[in-house]
Amino acid sequence: MQPRAYFRKVLTAALVLALTSAGIASAQETNSAKASALVNTAINMTDSAQAVKLLWQAIQIDPGFPDAYLYLGLYYNSRSDFANVVKVYKQLIQYQPNNSTAYLNIGEAYMSFSPPKINHALPYYRKAYQLDPRSAFAALRIGEILAQQPGNRDEAIKYLKQASAGAANSPDAAAEAQKVLRQMGAS
Repeated sequence: MQPRAYFRKVLTAALVLALTSAGIASAQETNSAKASALVNTAINMTDSAQAVKLLWQAIQIDPGFPDAYLYLGLYYNSRSDFANVVKVYKQLIQYQPNNSTAYLNIGEAYMSFSPPKINHALPYYRKAYQLDPRSAFAALRIGEILAQQPGNRDEAIKYLKQASAGAANSPDAAAEAQKVLRQMGAS
């Protein structure tokens, strides 16, 4: 193949790739705009059943749009439907696997069951902590769970001390961690 013909072929392929990428980006922006409009409509509705349908539609249009998950999670949480809270945030982490808040929300949902499902919650708190090691709340929850399990006292204290050190960013978590440490006789 002649150098000029080869160059034209490469240039044409690059142009097609660029146009395709621009088209995909434009479609994603359009989907995000549609999802955002559905979420905004949903949060202003008084018919919660219809609002939930719109939120699920927003997720179908743009599966990575976090606001739809947030409002669905709040809706199901307000109804103590913790299984659906877990479902909503597990779906979100499929599209945003580094969203530490989603992992925290799953952990909190498991802790809200009666009785709490601590063995289900712990891996989600650990993942949230792995994603954000400065999270006093994740450290608190890990420490609280480990404090309830035999043989994990030292690890529990480590996490609780880390949570208690986060008073500047999370005073409530720090205060709770200090309380648990005092109860353990480890303050």
